[in-house]
Amino acid sequence: MSDQSMPRTLAILLGMACAVVTLFGVREVASIVGPVVLALVLVVAVAPVRDWLRDHKAPGWIQVAVPFLIVLLVLLAMVGVLTISATELASLLPAYTNQFQQLVNNAEHFATTHGISNAQLNKLIQSFDPAKVIGILQSLLSSVLDVLSGLFLIVVLLLAMCLDAPVTAKILSSGGDKPHLVTALATFAHKTRRYLIVSTIFGLICAVLDVAALSILEVPLPFLWGVLALITNYIPNVGFVLGLIPPAMLALLNGGVKQMLLVIAAYCVINVVIQSFIQPKFLGDAVGLSTTMTFVSLVVWAFVLGPLGALLAIPLSLLTRALLVDSDPNARWAAALISGTPPSRT
Repeated sequence: MSDQSMPRTLAILLGMACAVVTLFGVREVASIVGPVVLALVLVVAVAPVRDWLRDHKAPGWIQVAVPFLIVLLVLLAMVGVLTISATELASLLPAYTNQFQQLVNNAEHFATTHGISNAQLNKLIQSFDPAKVIGILQSLLSSVLDVLSGLFLIVVLLLAMCLDAPVTAKILSSGGDKPHLVTALATFAHKTRRYLIVSTIFGLICAVLDVAALSILEVPLPFLWGVLALITNYIPNVGFVLGLIPPAMLALLNGGVKQMLLVIAAYCVINVVIQSFIQPKFLGDAVGLSTTMTFVSLVVWAFVLGPLGALLAIPLSLLTRALLVDSDPNARWAAALISGTPPSRT
């Protein structure tokens, strides 16, 4: 019997169906998959430290302990800062109820003097009350804290992966009978580290400048908003907006519309210039994803894994590309579509 290839349309439909089933399946176990991927990305990030220790003939337990402690200290520091700052914010927000009511009164006076009916204004005020504003701010921070709430599971996974890392590296370096897959995974690790390094450096720059600007403008809890700006820098496309909303709204409650506009202007000057014009030049082709694919990645992984998926959208997409595209020599056209770069002619 002669082999007949599957019709391309049927293959595409089957592939899409499998992708949907897989994504919804992963979504059901997101509380497990999310920490696993985060631990994997963190182990990949500190792999050069382990390699340096190995090259300098450090004992095996040192090669495991040092990278593990580096990641653990970073996680604990971040959890500590966010927890303390969130507690301060929770105690601070109720004090701004009177300020919000004053803003509502000023808006009502402005509206009535410009011909807006009381019925329309009352409807708008009822749909926008202080409790909702406070709820938005608290939900944004709780989402960030939820990302790190499974710290125990993440730490256990980190320890297990650090213990297995030396053996795994030797197995992968041997190549086996899947050289293309090994190369694709090595590329994924390299691109992920470069992405994390560049994003962290520019995130720190933005965070420091944001803290300075908020301190000058006398916005409460500037250090918290700086940490939030650093975290949201890892979220492609919309991270800047997510990091801007809480301090802008708190500035509105604290100092009125003028202070809010100054905060928005400062964030735009700092973050847009750095993240939109300077940072991409240093990233170059490190990500290997087109602008469209980057945004689609954010939407898909945020849907599947929630806030953690948004933070890990780029590494997750790089891992998916390595497993499904880069490991297949016949998928150059797919790699070109994903990266937005025409394939080289050979």
